[in-house]
Amino acid sequence: MTKDNLMQSAHAAPRCTATSKRSGKRCKAPAVRGWTVCRMHGARGGAPQGPAHGMYLHGAYTMETDALAKVLAMLKRVKI
Repeated sequence: MTKDNLMQSAHAAPRCTATSKRSGKRCKAPAVRGWTVCRMHGARGGAPQGPAHGMYLHGAYTMETDALAKVLAMLKRVKI
């Protein structure tokens, strides 16, 4: 790549697939590598999981305990 053409890779990047609610037109920002949307539309977004999450208190309502409760409820229904 030559020095006068440094932005060529940015211009050739895939574009965000998000659309506007008002106009219905697609976003023209470059998509984040490995994602189909740009950083403003949700790529790499979201809070961390588990104790690193700001609302994590004691773990009683985590996905793991919910799955365990479902398994226990299923075992209760099974007649041996």
